[in-house]
Order: sequence, then C-alpha cells, then structure tokens
Amino acid sequence: MKHRIVVLGAGYAGAFAAGNLTRRLSSADTEITVVNAEADFVERMRLHQLAAGQDLAFRKLADVFAGTEVRLRLARVTGVDPERGTVAVTGEEGDGELAYDTLLYALGSSVAHHGVPGVTEYAYDVAGRSSALRLRERLARLDEGSAVLVVGEGLTGIETATEFAESRPDLSVALAARGELGAWLSPKARRHLRQAFDRLGITVYEHTAIEAVEPTRAITGGNAGQSIPADVTVWSAGFAVHPIAAASGLEVAETGQIVVDRTMRSVSHPDVYAAGDCAYAIGDNGRPLPMSCASAGFTNMQATAAIIARLTGAEVPTTGLKYHGNHISLGRRDAIFQMVDADVRSKSWYLGGRAAARLKAGVLKGAGWGIAHPTFGMPKRKHRLVATPDRAGVRVAA
Repeated sequence: MKHRIVVLGAGYAGAFAAGNLTRRLSSADTEITVVNAEADFVERMRLHQLAAGQDLAFRKLADVFAGTEVRLRLARVTGVDPERGTVAVTGEEGDGELAYDTLLYALGSSVAHHGVPGVTEYAYDVAGRSSALRLRERLARLDEGSAVLVVGEGLTGIETATEFAESRPDLSVALAARGELGAWLSPKARRHLRQAFDRLGITVYEHTAIEAVEPTRAITGGNAGQSIPADVTVWSAGFAVHPIAAASGLEVAETGQIVVDRTMRSVSHPDVYAAGDCAYAIGDNGRPLPMSCASAGFTNMQATAAIIARLTGAEVPTTGLKYHGNHISLGRRDAIFQMVDADVRSKSWYLGGRAAARLKAGVLKGAGWGIAHPTFGMPKRKHRLVATPDRAGVRVAA
C-alpha cells in the first residue's frame, strides 16, 4: 500500500509543498492529494489590486497539477481526526473522508475581527478572493467623494489604502492606525511612506482604535460619540486561523495555530505537519513567525524537507527561518523594501520608489511562476521510501 500524503490548502504554502513532494518522492511509494476549496490558485498578495478594480488572471489548480501525479480534491475541509488519521471534507462530490499517513496542514488564515461590533455585518476585507470581489462591487457603486476607511496600519492596510487612493482618486481614502504609521520602518523609509500618503491624499488617523463599525461610520475609542465617516470600512486589522485545528485535538497556541517543532512537525501528533499562517513556529530569532507570505515560504520548505527526509531515511535538514526584509506596495508605481536585522528591527538602508515597485512585481511574478510550474527541475531519479508503517500497519518497502 502506498504512503498517503494529504496536503490541506493550495495557497502559497500548500501549493509549493505539494510540488516539492511530488518532485522528490517516487510515485511508486507515495500518493499525494491536495484538498482546496477553490478551483483556482489565489494570489493573496494581490487581492487588494483585485478589489481596486484590476483584472487578475487566476491559474486553475487542475492545470497547475496536470501531469504531476498530484491528486486534486476540490472540497472544503470540515474536520480533522488526528487519532484516526482522517480528514472530513464537503464539496461538489458531497461529503467524504480522506485517510492519510502524513498530513500537511496549510489552510492559511482569514481576517481577524477581534470581536469588534459591526465588523461582521458592515465591514469588508481583502483576505480572500470572494471578499475582495464583494468589496470591488461595492467600490464600483460609490459616488465621487465617498469615504473609504481602511482599518489597520500593517502591510495589508498600507497596501490597500494606497492602491485604492491611486486607482480611485475620486474617493476620499483614510487609514486608521492604532499606533504611529510605519513605526517599525527606518526613519528614511517612514518619511518615504508619509510622503506617499500625502501625495495620494490619504488621511491618517494615528493612535486611533476602532471600537465599532456602522453602515456609514466607524466609532473610535476615547470620548463617546467620536467617529470617522465611512461609506465603506475595510477591515485589515490582523489575521486569524480557522478553529478546525483546535477542535481536532492538535496542540495549538492561544492564536489557534498548530504548535510545531523546528521541523514543522506537530508536537502532539508526529504524523501531522503545519506550514504557513496556521503554524506556530519559532524563528531563528527565538520569536514566533508572523503570519505572512514569507513565513509560508520558510515553513513549507522546512516541512517538505522534513517529510521527505523522514520517509526516505535521510537526516532531517533545517532550513533558515530568518527574515531579510519587508516589501510594501504603495500603488503600482511606488513601493518600499525595508531591510531588517536578525531581531526584525529595521536597518537604516531601504529601497524606495519605482525600483522597489519593480522588485515587488518581480517577487510576485516569481511566486506565481513557481506555483504554475510545481515540478520544475524535477530530478530524473526520485527518492524511494524506506520501510515505514502506514496507519493500517502495512509496511511500505523501498
């Protein structure tokens, strides 16, 4: 019986991981299945562009994995039973169950509401394609001078506010920040960011916490009755993971992320690995990795390397879990690339302007190309598995 590897999620982490696994493991010994709710690969880092009205081309996952021996199951994950080694799914084929010997959990994250009243009912977000399209439709109906408020001063909030202000100069765009805008950037990069906001006409409300969202305004902290006008409120105040992992009995952190060791292996269930936003992984600086595309790259490379090594009897390698910098788009023609040190503190050097924008575009293009060619560089000789038991007790011999 073949060793069954199931990958949950085909975002940046899951899609890359599935490609690496099928590229390096022999199909004579392994069966790799990817489960994803959507039929397309969604470039999450570009969803603010989609919401702003730009037309993006999406790659069909069936085309991505065609000829790779990866099985694609279009379905939504509804549960995981790590004791039995099964995943419950539902989709066009109805409800079903997939058995696994090794599970790679890469379901990503969604927007975090933080329990703020009115966010679920009235706010929009760019955390998924469906929500970005919903926002796109709403923005298209706005009249000239309508107010758009982006809540959150992180990378997503900054990129969303600048994209909207550049694409829709007829709108009044504002951003609400709990702290200082760009506080983590170097002084020169922070000045570049503020100049970009001024150039685009974006109003910034610093040290402003949003305590409630209503249809035409956002209520701020402080004195009762203070509010910011907002015909549309875009919520980008952080990310949250799906509660499936916590409900399954896997050990999770307070964030709901799966607690993993240095090789991305669950500390409670050794046949489960996690990658991307849903992994609570400690970086080389001793701090938890933030939810980001960069973390998806680090963790999926480490997880796949560990899975392959353990199944083939090789020594488990460790890949670097170190950040080098942040790319921040400021519309289509401007950006910031901020270098950071080992403690993720901004260095004095940064790259800004069109050169940084071209660099960011290159990163996005490279990531998309890698997803579209999952078996590029496929070795002529794939690794065979060593004798290892699957969950049914059948031994797979090399």
